[in-house]
Amino acid sequence: MQTVTMSQPPVFDKPKVELHVHLDGAIKLETILYYAKKRGIPLPANTVEELRDIIGMDEPLSLPGFLAKFGYYMPAIAGDREAIKRMAYEFVEMKAKEGVVYVEVRYSPHLLANSKVEPVPWNQAEGDLTPDEVVFLISQGLQEGERDFNVKVRSILCCVRHMPNWSPEVVELCKKYRQQMVVAIDLAGDETIEDSSLFPGHIQAYEEAVKSGIHRTVHAGEVGSAEIVQQAVDVLHTERIGHGYHAVENTALYDKLLEENMHFEVCPWSSYLTGAWKPDTLHAVIRFKDDKANYSLNTDDPLIFKSTIDTDYRMVKTQMGFTEDEFIRLNINAAKSSFLPDNEKKELLDQLYEAYQIPQPVSKDSPSVGVMLPPTQQSKREKLLIP
Repeated sequence: MQTVTMSQPPVFDKPKVELHVHLDGAIKLETILYYAKKRGIPLPANTVEELRDIIGMDEPLSLPGFLAKFGYYMPAIAGDREAIKRMAYEFVEMKAKEGVVYVEVRYSPHLLANSKVEPVPWNQAEGDLTPDEVVFLISQGLQEGERDFNVKVRSILCCVRHMPNWSPEVVELCKKYRQQMVVAIDLAGDETIEDSSLFPGHIQAYEEAVKSGIHRTVHAGEVGSAEIVQQAVDVLHTERIGHGYHAVENTALYDKLLEENMHFEVCPWSSYLTGAWKPDTLHAVIRFKDDKANYSLNTDDPLIFKSTIDTDYRMVKTQMGFTEDEFIRLNINAAKSSFLPDNEKKELLDQLYEAYQIPQPVSKDSPSVGVMLPPTQQSKREKLLIP
């Protein structure tokens, strides 16, 4: 697999929507170095270049091997109020430079805290930064970034598969901060832990999310089987699927997801580096494209994957034959599948229709109904219509 460089002009130089990116996997290396030095926390390297080589990946690792990368640098950020807020603010700046106009960024509040969390993560000494205050600080940083960089941002709070005891608090934080950037709950972490979707803490949190009107997404079918996707749908009542590549292996399930217009949060470059996709096989995203499925393209963890969102677009264009029309279609689908309230979703869609020079639907309730167009515009519209 050819490594995708970041120096070329973007292959899709139009506004983009990103729905699957981890905040703690999108920190500037300079920021990690700064806070490690300031706090006296040792790192495995002392320069940006050396740290990039140690944290970053060029060749595939297992998913657990990839997850181990976070242990190198998270101690420099976790538990520090200034670092956590700055990380959130700089994330928005990063996305602005990539041409992203709307992003939903996710994180585990507990993995950044050092108080009222059991166990305290990253071998930190117990401090006084709670998961609740982490959400407050990140929301502040994101709001200030939104103001300064003109990118619309919302956040998703993650449950962690091996820590089901944290999950009931995660959904309560989703409820508390639902008017302050937080739009959904997620289940992330090591999918290879057997039946981790069925741990009572996770089920309890997702049941409360349904009851309270909190949107839901779940990492499923990345390296795990189609059965984990089935559990996410049937047990956790997910509205979107993070990755979901192995869903295609169960024809009945995949057909049902297509029929229900389930959204797949696809991360192509990530799927190569985590071993979720083997290059000698057909990537599920090609099936999604050919089947006119509802999906988006996302970076996942750009710090570790040494990537930008252009890396993912370039990969599917150069190696899988994706076209600009498909990029437009998938971004409109991403906006439609976002966890924004309807009025804000309509504003985002209007922004995309204008940028893509596509005639807008007469109403959001009937997107396939529009004004009569000249034949050339009609054919363009037909290709791009979203089911």
